[in-house]
Amino acid sequence: MTSIDLTWVIGGPQGGGVESAANIFAGACAGCGLKVFGKREYYSNIKGEHSYFGVRISDKPVHSNVNGITMLAAFDAETLFRHVDDVYNDGAIVYESDLESIKTDEVPTLDKPFKDRLEKYLSSKNKPFTVKGILEEARERGITLYPVSFKTILSTLADEMKNPAIRGMFRMLNVLSVSVSIGLLGLPPDTLLRSVEGVFSSKPKVAEMNKHAANYAYTFATAKYQKFKRQLFPVQKTQDTILVQGFQSTGLGKMAAGCRFQSYYPITPASDESVFLESHETFDVENNRPGSTIIVQTEDEISAIGMLIGAALTGTRAATSTSGPGFSLMAEALGWAGINEVPIVVTLYQRSGPSTGLPTRHGQDDLLFAIHAGHGDFPRIVYASGDIEEGFYDTGKCFNFAEKFQMPVIHMMDKFIASTVATVKRFDPTQITIERGKLLDKIDDGSYKRFTPSQDGVSPRSRLGLENGIFWNTGDESDEEGHISEDPGNRIYKMDKRAKKVEVALESIPKEDQAVNHGISDFCVVSWGSTKGPILDAIEMLKKDNYDIGFVQVKLLEPFPEAHVKSLLQNAKTIVDVEANYSAQLGKLLNEHLDRKVDYYIVKYTGRAMTCSELYESIKKIIDGKAEKRQVLSYGV
Repeated sequence: MTSIDLTWVIGGPQGGGVESAANIFAGACAGCGLKVFGKREYYSNIKGEHSYFGVRISDKPVHSNVNGITMLAAFDAETLFRHVDDVYNDGAIVYESDLESIKTDEVPTLDKPFKDRLEKYLSSKNKPFTVKGILEEARERGITLYPVSFKTILSTLADEMKNPAIRGMFRMLNVLSVSVSIGLLGLPPDTLLRSVEGVFSSKPKVAEMNKHAANYAYTFATAKYQKFKRQLFPVQKTQDTILVQGFQSTGLGKMAAGCRFQSYYPITPASDESVFLESHETFDVENNRPGSTIIVQTEDEISAIGMLIGAALTGTRAATSTSGPGFSLMAEALGWAGINEVPIVVTLYQRSGPSTGLPTRHGQDDLLFAIHAGHGDFPRIVYASGDIEEGFYDTGKCFNFAEKFQMPVIHMMDKFIASTVATVKRFDPTQITIERGKLLDKIDDGSYKRFTPSQDGVSPRSRLGLENGIFWNTGDESDEEGHISEDPGNRIYKMDKRAKKVEVALESIPKEDQAVNHGISDFCVVSWGSTKGPILDAIEMLKKDNYDIGFVQVKLLEPFPEAHVKSLLQNAKTIVDVEANYSAQLGKLLNEHLDRKVDYYIVKYTGRAMTCSELYESIKKIIDGKAEKRQVLSYGV
């Protein structure tokens, strides 16, 4: 049987239903047992600017996107102008036929640098500056074109359903585009209709209308055109597989870990997690007992972390979710939690900075910021997940770290993971244990001291309202009871006490949770966070060329697991640091903590995630001795 590995991309104006269409396509493929990895890209506006969603489909597990597009579905001119160049020469384009006469000057959202590059390219091919010109060039390259008048289909549907309003429902172009695509790719219609129903499950009337439209478009495509040469077909389903988006994994992880309070101020890409939690505030925990997580949208991020600390002081497992600019505002209160040894979890969804930067784009820009945020010395744990599945289980670990060691924990996620939709093994909540550390249920007398000495630096923790558990908190340095103290001897005691917990954390956190060995070799890639997927896929590609590549994924970034990472890399002759930021921030940590320097750097900072294709090419250049010490990836420019 022929193996499957193709990429389908849909594009359109922001607010035009691109994400819904991609979720329908991904759901239909997953429903047939296929493996899915999809990623959304969008501008930082509410409506109008260009948005697109790429979905990679395979009959084998995939962890990243690739360079290039097998089939492009477009219901606006900008999608064609921007993405035709990425379509493989044996690929296909499904598009609205009425777009052909549109000129580049008639698309106001084309930025000048791109428009200039596009027109220069069309001029070199002696093509007019129109959609028809770019499509003619595509046809000459061997690309199969499927022009469809979606507006005519809408008109026909309006007559069939006796609903004249459908003629103007241009938002339905997304469903029509995906339905034509699935018809051409050969998947059965029933899986398409089930997926449409699932995406619109909260709106039964909308679901029925879209199912009717999907069925019509599917039938139209299969009757009018021959099937595309690259076909999708159902495969044996892997047991206990689910289709899930990245922000959902941490949200579900918080539910399973017993998080019962989350504060947030809206910010991309972190807001999706809190909105998801808001829509599931009440749920069953076990034995039909109702549970709930209170979600509070605050007036700003300063208030968000303040409420988080207040909730944690009551003994409640609590968190907040934010991105770089929001985390900046939280820095002072983070220090307050640090000096008072309050267990809090901050889920930090990174995006490209500085300042507002690229607010809806990807980046791993905040590693050193997370490690050093806040003035003065105080312990914290910085922990990074590499993919959707890790996001779920690591969330539980982060809450345990916070309460066991009584310190702030910053859980590093990013826009790439947040915007990814993928098929993963069904999450198992029983694998998330709840370890609350030295949290007291009762205190028998009135001699309680919140910061009493202990061998591991962790003192028994009272909570607000606990009888005989009176304690004081202040932003100043304090004594064992919590009263302000500027005594130099006490200062030494408190600083040493807090610092001791860092040693204990390094000793207590299992080695496999500190850094993951994905294979050791003389040639070893070291990275962190969401580059994991592209690296794993690139390594598989390199194996086919008989290259043996090791990969160490560092998950615990602060405190840095120096001894464990050194042991994993002790036999590596070449170390390559891969990450999605300009300054190679993990590389700086490696150079600081290892006995030797990193040999090569592969970085990307375009705001777009790495693909396994460009990583494959870059690593291959290093192995073949054809690479500079620092390589900058740029696919998607």
